[in-house]
Amino acid sequence: MTMFSVGALLERKGESMLLRLVAGESGLDREIGAPDVSSPGIALSGFTERFASGRIQVFGETEIAFLRSLDPDEQRTAADFVVRSDVPCIFVTKGIEPPEALAAAAEEHGIPLIQTKLKTGEFYRRIKPYLEDEFAPTSVMHGSLADVYGVGLLFVGSSGIGKSECVLDLVERGHRLVADDVVMITRRGIDVLIARGLEQQQYHMEIRGIGIIDVRALFGIHATRQQKRLEVVVQLEEWSDTTDYDRTGLDRETTTILDVELPKVVIPLNPGKNITVISEVIAMRHLLRYSGVDSAAEFHRNMRRRMKPVREYLEEDNE
Repeated sequence: MTMFSVGALLERKGESMLLRLVAGESGLDREIGAPDVSSPGIALSGFTERFASGRIQVFGETEIAFLRSLDPDEQRTAADFVVRSDVPCIFVTKGIEPPEALAAAAEEHGIPLIQTKLKTGEFYRRIKPYLEDEFAPTSVMHGSLADVYGVGLLFVGSSGIGKSECVLDLVERGHRLVADDVVMITRRGIDVLIARGLEQQQYHMEIRGIGIIDVRALFGIHATRQQKRLEVVVQLEEWSDTTDYDRTGLDRETTTILDVELPKVVIPLNPGKNITVISEVIAMRHLLRYSGVDSAAEFHRNMRRRMKPVREYLEEDNE
């Protein structure tokens, strides 16, 4: 399970989210174990049955105003309950100075109390996507990813089959390289896969017989992009006379990555086949299907419609 510390969060997002540690420095090594962010809400008034323990807690202007409306003993009781509920840290928004009771309880129990100058709504808008990304399921695959007409095509196949060469040819035709050799895939939400390359790789590719090339330096910044949604898997394999390949497009293959089902196209390679143009057709066909146009299914329906009178004639021929 993915986990990282409050200190790491403070270091990575401290500047962009205007964060300042107020109390509880001894707890900066506390682990954040889930992407959930909550507000204590009515738990501060004593109704604690529905309190979401273990989550990051956010105190906005309303929660701070309520705390300050309590007498000192009630303030300390409410603050003690929150810090004793296994929360990784507490944020106070809008640059509000936290009540002394809350700061003292956080310091005593080693719960980082962090102030942000952001408004509560803006803080939620920024922290939630960041945490969801940190905790999103991830996978690493061997392949090459290209943006072809806005469609993310992942080329897979055995080593040396020609994945990188295919993507390089696509780049030369005006498409964009996303990742080569090592593809990092992250699931966003239920069915969206976002793929990118290794940061250390910096859009370099290995071309057999030539060596390492810098695609961005050769073709310009417009020939690359940092990440792309993965939409179609293209499997390249050597032609086999014993394999029955799909010839109509009616029998669609799929593959599953991080529990997301994706369409898969198997392309057998033999001399003279223009795999680059075929890749462009795969991308355009995907766009057509996304818009509700299925050429193979339409062709099949038209053929059945044209054959119906002939079939009826033959059924009525009793000679």
